[in-house]
Amino acid sequence: MKKEKLKKWQELPIGGLILDMGNSSETQTGDWNPNRLVWNEDTCTHCLLCWINCPDASIKVEDSKVIGIDNYHCKVCGICVEVCPTKPKSLEIISEEVA
Repeated sequence: MKKEKLKKWQELPIGGLILDMGNSSETQTGDWNPNRLVWNEDTCTHCLLCWINCPDASIKVEDSKVIGIDNYHCKVCGICVEVCPTKPKSLEIISEEVA
């Protein structure tokens, strides 16, 4: 059996085009994961490491302080939990029962 030569990225066909800028804010992605992210205001030091590292801009910040989680867009990737320096963590992933 002959091994197929992999194509370079320049040789791949275009898979899709995003023609309208800013359309990700219109797409709900928070329900992709059966888990949910919960923020604990009492232990948060507002270091903003979660906000800086969030790939979905789902950490709500106002006046340089965390004010909550945008569960409409949060995919619960867990990056914010990993970078959170507080003990106990100010962010926690909780499992939700799927009915």
